[in-house]
Amino acid sequence: MIQRQLGSTCMAVTQLGYGTMGLRGPRTWGVRVVEEDAAERFLNLVLDHGINFLDTAPDYGAAEERIGRAISSRRSEFYLASKCGCTPIQHADHLEIQHEWNVDVVRRNLETSLQRMKTDYLDLLQFHGGDAETLQATGLIDLLVQFRDEGSIKHLGISSKLPELPGLIALGVFETFQIPYSCLAPEHDGLITQAAESGAGIIIRGGIAQGGPDAEIQRPNLNDVWSGAGFDELLSDEMSRAELILRYTLSHPHCDTTIVGTCNEAHLQENIAAANKGPLPETLYHEITQRVAAL
Repeated sequence: MIQRQLGSTCMAVTQLGYGTMGLRGPRTWGVRVVEEDAAERFLNLVLDHGINFLDTAPDYGAAEERIGRAISSRRSEFYLASKCGCTPIQHADHLEIQHEWNVDVVRRNLETSLQRMKTDYLDLLQFHGGDAETLQATGLIDLLVQFRDEGSIKHLGISSKLPELPGLIALGVFETFQIPYSCLAPEHDGLITQAAESGAGIIIRGGIAQGGPDAEIQRPNLNDVWSGAGFDELLSDEMSRAELILRYTLSHPHCDTTIVGTCNEAHLQENIAAANKGPLPETLYHEITQRVAAL
């Protein structure tokens, strides 16, 4: 499994990371529900294949608790990233996601995450959204620095997107940025470069674009980009649509890791095989970039 240094942190992360949102369990959202035994088996399978970066959040239902039950005994084998600013509300049939930016919420998020995942530290704690002005005014950035000084977290970062991202990069305090990006949704490309040039590590989410046109849950806006750019013309017999999308993301010079969330063992194997092939040929990478830019 190809590894890269996550910015200026001490973490050498696999370029293919694992996002645990799919392990959220029942009474949350969506149509796919993973039972407890399947979640335990899948988390161990992820580690068995050498993936060493896991991303989760208090917003992801039962995901943190499942991590604690299934793989806390293997804590030395992976880097663990969670999020804060989360105040999810569990209703009878669904999970309502809310975010609040105050000290009590963030402190409670960290304490609960550590307890659920049966660990005494997080390798990375990320704000789950937020804007520069609010995070500064509420003292929350200073609070995460305090957590780092105390040793309950190793590094601090943020999961963000436009329009908040430029202001957050300008603060110069975050060690990592989690940013959405793929060849079907490339609007954050320049900001990824800007964040990386500040010394921060880059975690890409949405890097496989939910599977593109072959996704179980169809997203017409992404499909329109695929068809408009004529990407099927660029495929070979050996390359699937999902592989082209994933390897394009991994070809970005500043992609340290991209978190892919699947609970399908066959898809996991396919993603690992694609990632292990490395970046796309340079000519193909530039052809894809030019076709999307022309839309």
